Amino acid sequence: MMRTLKCSSLGIALAFFTLFAVFAGGAWAEEVVIGYTGPLSGPAAQYGRDCLAGVELAVEDINRAGGIKIDGKAYTFKVASYDDMIDPTAAVNNSRRLVSREKAVAVFNPVFNTIAAMMQINEQRGSEFLMMAYTSTPALDKIPNQLTVAIPPPFAAYAIAFADRAWEKGWRKGAMVVTLGAYGDEWRKEFRRVWEAKGGEITADQPANYYTETDFSSHLAAALATNPEFLLVGGPSDPTGLVIEQAKNLGFKGGFMMVDQAKLNYIVDVTFKGDITKMNNVWGVVRTLDLGVHSETQALIDRFVQEKNIKVPTSENFLNYSAMRILAAAMVKAGTVSDPAKIKAAFNEVLPLPVEDNPIMYVGLQGSRLLVQASIQFIEENEYKTPIQSFWWIDDEKELQRLVDMQPPEHKVHRRILPLEGYVMK
Repeated sequence: MMRTLKCSSLGIALAFFTLFAVFAGGAWAEEVVIGYTGPLSGPAAQYGRDCLAGVELAVEDINRAGGIKIDGKAYTFKVASYDDMIDPTAAVNNSRRLVSREKAVAVFNPVFNTIAAMMQINEQRGSEFLMMAYTSTPALDKIPNQLTVAIPPPFAAYAIAFADRAWEKGWRKGAMVVTLGAYGDEWRKEFRRVWEAKGGEITADQPANYYTETDFSSHLAAALATNPEFLLVGGPSDPTGLVIEQAKNLGFKGGFMMVDQAKLNYIVDVTFKGDITKMNNVWGVVRTLDLGVHSETQALIDRFVQEKNIKVPTSENFLNYSAMRILAAAMVKAGTVSDPAKIKAAFNEVLPLPVEDNPIMYVGLQGSRLLVQASIQFIEENEYKTPIQSFWWIDDEKELQRLVDMQPPEHKVHRRILPLEGYVMK
């Protein structure tokens, strides 16, 4: 009996000690919910999961480090995610649930059609939330909204960068075989505007459904019949790889430009199973490894593979990871986890973050758009060439040098000023 009593007393003591240790370690910190609504099923599910994985890994890292503290009070984060299948009505309903039921202060979403619908409700008094928008569509920046943060650079910067590279190569005639839908429509319209303003010619425009088609030969045959020197292609990465392969099989010897949805390293490593020879003479958004300092980005790539089961990490993983880290730092600076207006106002006060906390060099927030370079890269002679960084919100060399001095010296890239109309800071 005495032995049983002693064991029971010891058990109670151990339980109390464990409870005290957990409490002291911050397990009782208040939980802050970060919302996510996006495509988690259907044709765009992989894209949606990649974006979500970036937010989740950032939250896990922040929590592992003890969360955040504001006025001595500890907070940790939780991600609540819903599938909206790129349905604007579903996205709006999900957002309302995340705010009313989960008390989410910010909601991430990666598709412009659904983001635009959510921007109609995120400023409503009493149910405000910070719209964390992963979209490069410049149309977002024309929508008046004080509680939106756009995460990637506007794709207009990529359109100009690609057009400049094509012109330098002596190409004057291009054709377009780009994905259908609002995103593809806007991309084609912008590239045509930029290319024709330079004096170039668009010989054919053959949009295709990259989500349902696997044989693009009819679209390509019609485009190639106009004798273009390059093709603007793109949508999701896998079908974009098929378009490039089928164009080459049809005898096309020219170059390719890929819209920013398609990713060079994903197509090389997954679509073509590591065969980089199939991607020679292709321009695209910089591969993940060259987004920042190699040692830092490689470490994060490895963690996405090991901890989030991402086969080939892309900029969707990295940029959403970065945005979540910035969001948490802004909460600390603003002194609140519940006031989206104050949190957004603090973004410029915390940027740039140290490279060890965030390998992507975001330098500020202008209007609704975070300021991060638009970087492109060329595959030639079976290798990735040195990336070209475009600073799209500045127009003078002095500011360029200031921004260059902020970057780690071991990040090897070519840098250029590429002022975008409507974005240049005055």
